[in-house]
Amino acid sequence: MDILLDTQILLWAINGDKRLTQKNSKIFLDPENNLHFSIAGYWEIAIKVSIGKLKLSEQWPKIIQREMQRNFIKLLPITMEHCNCIAELPFHHRDPFDRILVAQAQIEEMTLLSTDNQLKKYAIKVIS
Repeated sequence: MDILLDTQILLWAINGDKRLTQKNSKIFLDPENNLHFSIAGYWEIAIKVSIGKLKLSEQWPKIIQREMQRNFIKLLPITMEHCNCIAELPFHHRDPFDRILVAQAQIEEMTLLSTDNQLKKYAIKVIS
């Protein structure tokens, strides 16, 4: 299964955070799943670190890159098609990072792994 990781899921998985459910951990670790992380999630992390909303090690870019390689997580770019899809999405969610993840999951036919139940209102498959 092609899985698009929400930002929180990736951070919790690579930090061994107890908020990552056993179900989500199993999906993350299943070698049969193809894991993807959006560049939008990386951008979200950078913004939150820069404004002090997220505290990470100064080495966070290297750590994320290393963990993505270790876990065979592919970086998903943002395309014009993804952006066009956002314009058509209903406003179930106002967060721009979540909206791009929804658009990417829809266009790329991926399952979104997220703890945000609001995302289930969209025409995508969400595992929480």
